[in-house]
Amino acid sequence: MPTTPAPIQFTFGLWTVGWAAQDPFGDATRAPLDPVESVRRLAELGAAGVTFHDDDLVPSGASAAERDAVVQRLKDALAETGLSVPMVTTNTFTHPVFKDGALTSNDRGVRRLALRKVLRQVELGAELGARTFVMWGGREGMEYDGAKDHKAALDRYAEGVDSVAGFIRERGYDMRIALEPKPNEPRGDILLPTVGHALGFIATLEHGDIVGLNPETGHEQMAGLNFTAGIAQALWQDKLFHIDLNGQHGPRFDQDLVFGHGDLLSAFFTVDLLENGFPGGGPRYDGPRHFDYKPSRTEDAVGVWTSAAANMESYTMLAERARAFRADPEVQEAMRASGLEELATPTLAEGESAADLLVTDGDLGHEIAAESERLAGRGYAHVHLNQLALRHVLGAA
Repeated sequence: MPTTPAPIQFTFGLWTVGWAAQDPFGDATRAPLDPVESVRRLAELGAAGVTFHDDDLVPSGASAAERDAVVQRLKDALAETGLSVPMVTTNTFTHPVFKDGALTSNDRGVRRLALRKVLRQVELGAELGARTFVMWGGREGMEYDGAKDHKAALDRYAEGVDSVAGFIRERGYDMRIALEPKPNEPRGDILLPTVGHALGFIATLEHGDIVGLNPETGHEQMAGLNFTAGIAQALWQDKLFHIDLNGQHGPRFDQDLVFGHGDLLSAFFTVDLLENGFPGGGPRYDGPRHFDYKPSRTEDAVGVWTSAAANMESYTMLAERARAFRADPEVQEAMRASGLEELATPTLAEGESAADLLVTDGDLGHEIAAESERLAGRGYAHVHLNQLALRHVLGAA
């Protein structure tokens, strides 16, 4: 008998529904939201958890007593609603002090300040049960190539991330760090611009085993890259620690649309990978489906919650379509015809070496030419497989 899929754990950043809709060209179109109201409304919509930057919850400059009171209000709301806090992060990009970066600022004092701010939020996250700490280096970059000593900047970046990871280990927290790549905006160029750059960076860290990735749909697409392929590589390397889902129309500014309201077919294959895993098996993502979007500036207070619900509805519909896609016998046959099963077979036979491929009793050049002609005639039917996916997405299968 088919099994009933487990409920999908949806989470939202408080900064998403709480965005007052100001942008570089216009003032806010909505009033600020009380974080506790956001928790309650998201719970009513069916979310499982919330996430936040330090400044989303506690106003900058609040006294210790004021901070304690704000945190207690959040704890009370979480207890009331049953929501969790699976991830926290730190705002090291809004205040003018971070205009040249946080962990990579040319000013050593700014770097030390940034670390203090980050570590304080790590402590709060641990107190609330967060198991992931996201680090988005939105100000870690430059507008001018001569503005940074790139080696020194990457050294300081690695020092900063390793310092946070080491602190987590020293305190015994059950927490991992997830770096969030982005190519640009707000800086002209941002360090660690893509999944690939971030994976390479992590490989240099002392505590890289507890440092992974938090890829975001729009950020990879801003760089002209395939988001599903990016998270697939992160999964393959066991580095997909968290994920940010939203909608984006190709390489332009960071749009933060509702998930599925950008490239729909890409969103489908993202959901297919997250819910069904690799066709041939392998590592699976078991974290929350986190939405990092912004309710459009055109929306009023009612529209904020309509847009939040739309994220979950879009994902749920695509998850249903993805399950039907994988279960469809025609799709399974198309996958075989395309060679997906064959791709899982090692290229070299057991016990065979690369040098063995050069062993021949004949003319190696002639053999390569003849084999090339023989294999070149194969068709892979990728278009048919993609059309089947489109039919499922559109409910026409």
